[in-house]
Amino acid sequence: MITAYRRVTMDEARILLDVLKMNKDALGVTLPINTDGPKKEQVEQTNDLKKVLQDLDIFESDKDSTHRQEVMDKLYLLVNQWIKSINLKKNMPSNVAETIKGTIYSFGSYRLGVHSKDSDIDALCIAPRHVERSEFFTSFIELLQKQPEIKDLRAIQEAYVPIVKLEFEGIEVTMKATLIDLLFARLALPHIPRQINIADVNLLRNLDTKCILSLNGARLTEEILHLVPNKDSFRLTLHSIRLWAKRQGVYSNVLGFLGGVSWAILVARICQLYPNATASTLVHKFFLVFSLWKWPVPVSLKKQVENTLNLQVWDPRVNVGDKFHLMPIITPAYPQKNSAYNVTLSTRTILETTFKKGHAVSTNILKGNSKWPELFEAENFFLKYKHYILLSAISKKKEHHIQWCGLVESKIRKLIQKLEEIPAIEFLHVNPKIHKPLIKQQNLLQSIWCLGMKLKLSNNISLDFTVNFQTFSDFLANEALKTGLYKEGMAIKAEFVLRKQLPKYIASDFGKMKKEIKKCSSIGGLTCGIPTRTTPTLTPRTLKNIEESFMELSSIPPASLEHQHQAGFAPPVVSFASLPKQEDNHWADDCLHSSDKSMF
Repeated sequence: MITAYRRVTMDEARILLDVLKMNKDALGVTLPINTDGPKKEQVEQTNDLKKVLQDLDIFESDKDSTHRQEVMDKLYLLVNQWIKSINLKKNMPSNVAETIKGTIYSFGSYRLGVHSKDSDIDALCIAPRHVERSEFFTSFIELLQKQPEIKDLRAIQEAYVPIVKLEFEGIEVTMKATLIDLLFARLALPHIPRQINIADVNLLRNLDTKCILSLNGARLTEEILHLVPNKDSFRLTLHSIRLWAKRQGVYSNVLGFLGGVSWAILVARICQLYPNATASTLVHKFFLVFSLWKWPVPVSLKKQVENTLNLQVWDPRVNVGDKFHLMPIITPAYPQKNSAYNVTLSTRTILETTFKKGHAVSTNILKGNSKWPELFEAENFFLKYKHYILLSAISKKKEHHIQWCGLVESKIRKLIQKLEEIPAIEFLHVNPKIHKPLIKQQNLLQSIWCLGMKLKLSNNISLDFTVNFQTFSDFLANEALKTGLYKEGMAIKAEFVLRKQLPKYIASDFGKMKKEIKKCSSIGGLTCGIPTRTTPTLTPRTLKNIEESFMELSSIPPASLEHQHQAGFAPPVVSFASLPKQEDNHWADDCLHSSDKSMF
């Protein structure tokens, strides 16, 4: 067989060279979709977008920015004052003790350059090998407590990633305090240079798990910045998407939506696919791509590196648990993890639909049929659903209440996963905003999370939440007792309410919304009366034997059930008669038909 060859033309050779160069320069796991530069109208649309963000007061002032840097500089000095004292305590010569230092490394939104005015600073204290973690949580804390400008200092040593939270007061009276979340890691190095290359994987050698976890945030932040082609476009796009997500109530890692890391990775991937696009185009492409994404196909910014240190990485071929992740968004720094492991079936459903709405609105904006402010209009959560569960955390003292609320909030997604097992429930939507009760109980603090409930269409639905809430409360009580967090008076309470009843329970500025809620409740509402019941108030208590029951279960039954409770506890069952057939299955259509059809 004779193979015929022909000479490659100059044009073909030039195209081939361009493709090879594109392969070499491309960032990400695939080639870009489009490498075209921006057109004039796209530049103008980006300028409009930036102006809207400025009008919304998203960006911090130069004065605030200077203050943040001064705070970081002060922390650096405090860290090295502390390390010097340890050096001397461990019998180092004074001239050597002066030169052996640590450093402070910022990460998260502040390091990415997408923090807002009220954002906290994520920071990492990096110490040399002779400094112990126990010393960080003792002598360094003591040093911080002596600083007059540092307030509300809390050390949470038992956390999965141990952390110190503090407030740094402003230099001027009118300036807000800067909130700081401070982690600690020690490296297997005798000295830490101020500008250390945190991305170097060899730094992870010979470290304990807590140090590796503490380093991960800073390492993945640097990787994200390294993997985007245009940092300015990335930052403006991420500013926009973060604001949009917060206004839509889908910005919360702990509640099963997406947190800051996940949003940053998603935006970075779009920047890789459209490396020369302006922010206005990138925002639109963000919604286009992720409204069509076939989850659980993972989103990655780079190919996984070789597992040279034998640390566990996200890999569904090896780790059975990884196979069940619903929305894998893989961190780029080794060891790679799924930053969206908290996502549930309910939250993924909500995110997918919200992406589609974002695509519809952004398409209208780029066509000139709408303006950017529409994209950032806050979602009206109280008009979205007909049925709500109000979950309350109750305690007696402020300092205890903060910790109790933190524990309850971190476990709400577990409750949602249990409730998702009820056949009549299509999904649940928890609002990240925490509310106060309309009527305060004397000497008690109460924080309320609102869970919107979407039911499947069926006749004679019967819902019994008792077992689910009992399981949830047992779990919470176990966690509180195990960590020593439980204090007398702590409780959780769950109440089922209708949309029209919300203003009677929550201290919120409903305003004109009360009329809308009333109108909404009469449109396609339930044709029968639904008894509003208080599900059991669940109160953990200290027991001699914590292997026994962790909870006391009490309830205030409706008058019609009093005789049942005289004989013993009767689980409150909320029954639903025939639901109207005209109710649409689509969650976004379960809200009010307001003048703003986009729901943004």
